[in-house]
Order: sequence, then C-alpha cells, then structure tokens
Amino acid sequence: MNWLATLLRVYRREFRLVFSDVGVMLFFFFLTIAYPLVYTIIYNPETLTDLPFVVVDHDRSEQSRNLVRMLDATQGMKVYDYAPDLPAARDILNSHDAFAVLEIPSDYGNRLGRGEQGVATFYSDMSLLLRYRTFLSCLTDVQLAAGAQIQQQTLDDLGLIGQSISGAPTGSEAYWLGDPTQGFASFIIPGILVLILQQSMLLGTTMLAAGGSERRRRNGGVDPLAVPAGSFTTVVGKVLCYVTLYLPVCVFVLFIVPRIFSLPHIGELTDYMLFILPLLIASGCLGITLSVFVKERESSMLVLVFTSVVFLFLSGLTWPRYAMNGFWQLVGDAIPATWGVEGFIRLNSNGALLSANSQPYIMLWILAGIYMLTAVLTTRYLYPTRKK
Repeated sequence: MNWLATLLRVYRREFRLVFSDVGVMLFFFFLTIAYPLVYTIIYNPETLTDLPFVVVDHDRSEQSRNLVRMLDATQGMKVYDYAPDLPAARDILNSHDAFAVLEIPSDYGNRLGRGEQGVATFYSDMSLLLRYRTFLSCLTDVQLAAGAQIQQQTLDDLGLIGQSISGAPTGSEAYWLGDPTQGFASFIIPGILVLILQQSMLLGTTMLAAGGSERRRRNGGVDPLAVPAGSFTTVVGKVLCYVTLYLPVCVFVLFIVPRIFSLPHIGELTDYMLFILPLLIASGCLGITLSVFVKERESSMLVLVFTSVVFLFLSGLTWPRYAMNGFWQLVGDAIPATWGVEGFIRLNSNGALLSANSQPYIMLWILAGIYMLTAVLTTRYLYPTRKK
C-alpha cells in the first residue's frame, strides 16, 4: 500500500508538471494534433493531374500527332505548348510553366511506316519525384496502347483478321494493396502518424527532465518538486502519466485523422490501442533514458532535429529495411517507431489482425522492457541525491 501511495504521488506530480509547462503541453497535445492535419493537408490531393509538358515535334506526321494526342488525353499530362527547338523548350521549363519536354525526331513516322521502332525522347524535371512518377506512368500506358494500335494497323494492312488477336496476348490488372488510390498521402501518412507520436513524447519527456535539472541547479542539487521515491517507482509513475495522456490523443491521430482525409483505415480501434500501448511505454522510457543528454529545456529540440530524419529513414518508409546493411538494420530494430510503423501499416492499411502482427508487437514489448530498465538506471545514477 505504501508503494502504491508513493506511485500515486509521482503520478499526480507528473500531471502537475505537464499541465504547468506550456512547452510540454505544446509537444504532447498541439504537436500531435496539428502535425497530422498539416502534413495530410499538404499532401492532398494525393495524385497529380494535367501536368504541363512542351512538345518539340520535328516530324509533324500523323503518327507524331497521334502520340501527342494520346499523351494529352491521359489524366496526368497536358500539352502546354509547341516549341520549335530544344532551346526554346528549355526556356519554358526555366520559367516553370511546364515540367517536361517531349522531342519527336524527324524520322519518327517513317520508321514506324517501315515497321521499325520509333523513338521519342522525353526530358523530365526531377525536382519533384511525384511529377516524374506521374509522367513515367502515363508514358508507359501510352507506349503500350500505341504499340497495340500499330500492331492492329499492320495486321489490317496485310489483310489479316485483326479482331481475333486485338489487344495484348495477355491482360493484367493491378490491385494496390494498402494504397488503392496510389496517392502519396495514403502511402506515407499512416507511418508518419506513428513517428509523430514517438517524437512528440521524446520531446516532452526530455523537456520535463531538463526542467528538473534546471530546478536542481537553482536549489543546490535538490528538486523541490520531486517526490521521495525509488527509481523504479519514479519511472513507472512518469510513464503511467504519459500513457494516460496519450491514449486519447492516439484515438484522434490513428483512428480519426485517416477517416477525415479518407486515408486507408481498415483496422479496428481496439487493435490500434492494444498495439500502440507498448510503443507509448517504450517511447516514454526512451525519453527518460535520453534525458541524460539534455541539461537545458531548449536542448530538447535537438532531439527532434537530430533524430527525426534518421528515424524516418530507418523505419523503412523511404527506403526498404531489407536493403539496408546489418548495422543500420540493428539500429532500426532498437527504435520503437520502426516496429510501430510496420505493425500499424499492417493493421490500418492491409487489414491484418493483431494476432498476425506478432513480430512487431512482441518487439515493442521487448523494447519497452529494455528501455524501462535503462530508464530506471538513468534515474538512479543521474540523480544520486534522490531520497530512496
């Protein structure tokens, strides 16, 4: 009973510290609510349409005009203008009125008429990969369609019955699991949501620890707001406070935000909460462990600046984890958000059950246990004047 009473005092003390610190409240609440909305609004609409491109047609034949019409008819591309040569087209690109150039050589129609391969050159602005991906997708579709037309025309010219072999010999249909719109927001935002939860907790917990360090420096090594408790009790009380505050936030971030913006949302809220619980515990304990490197409140911002890009890369969202070398895979395994991103995407985007997410779920609990131990050791040896 004494231990529970002490735990409750630590729990209530941490609540008071959180709600009396504007900076911590910004990290715990404003950041977790505003960032998902801002990121998703920025990436909507998810797909690019009617991207302007310039045509440099040296052939001016029926075949070249047909190619341009087919590209202009796609959802992703639109003819902005015709240019007499490449320097003139480059001037249009430099003004950012168009983002690509299609150059059709003078022998394009003749080569197709002789049954040879016609080659057209496409120059794309690579400043935004989303534009390049849209151009590439449209070019591939038009290339396949134009090839089928040319084949059909050849058969008709030979007097063969083209209807019996019209189209490609085999058909294909694509089903984009987890991202049916093939949109960038549907692809990256579900993973970003988990990373935001981890990073905001790291910022808040390190700022709270830095505030305690500043109070000790002002009071001769003693924190007047500290509760006399053992290291384990202190860590458990703090983490319990953080988890209590974050569970309602997780409902908004993981369950409501995907529905507001029509992102993939197949999973169940119960599975979300059960899965995210060990991630919150591990993130809170990791923040307490990292507090050894934070002595001033402002220094906690370095945690965000230094780790956010690294954690995003190691999570596998921007580069597949299997393509990383063993060292970086090992570092990624030690980050709660890595397993959180993998497991949440399975639950949210692919409709997997929690039972099918055993590896990420077990790894999160293992990390929660490891970082609980490191947090206890950090608390014990970082603050030796604490009363036991």
